[in-house]
Amino acid sequence: MIPPWDNEAMHRHARRLAESHRRWTGRDLLPLESDGRELARKLFAAPFVLVSHGTEADPVLNYGNATALKLWEMTWEELTQTPSRFTAEAPNREERASLLAEVTQNGFIANYAGVRISKTGRRFRIAQATVWNLIGDDDGPAGQAATFSQWEFL
Repeated sequence: MIPPWDNEAMHRHARRLAESHRRWTGRDLLPLESDGRELARKLFAAPFVLVSHGTEADPVLNYGNATALKLWEMTWEELTQTPSRFTAEAPNREERASLLAEVTQNGFIANYAGVRISKTGRRFRIAQATVWNLIGDDDGPAGQAATFSQWEFL
């Protein structure tokens, strides 16, 4: 079975995640690899959460690394069909929408904290998250991404 990160589209997406993160924050997610396949493999296996969504009116998650899949208790197929707003409980969705609007305006935010919910209803608080805009091949918007390595179950 081919891992979900091992195709040309995900190799390009891994580079977009890493290069957009560097552009906005000045920091690397991981050292950039010249080989897109190797970068995609390392990001998928990273010990931190990395997720992204597209530019749809109701954005759908289009990437989650292994740590994210485990935390949200989803398969790749489930995650990549989930509107990103469903990663937060209904009462927290307005706060999440405000956060994403701020990211859209400023390019990124750091040190975000909030409560999220897994597919099975398990609640967890994330801390020190960075959320940033993804930059497309044409330098236009290509979605948003988030990374964090601190969470606690509630």
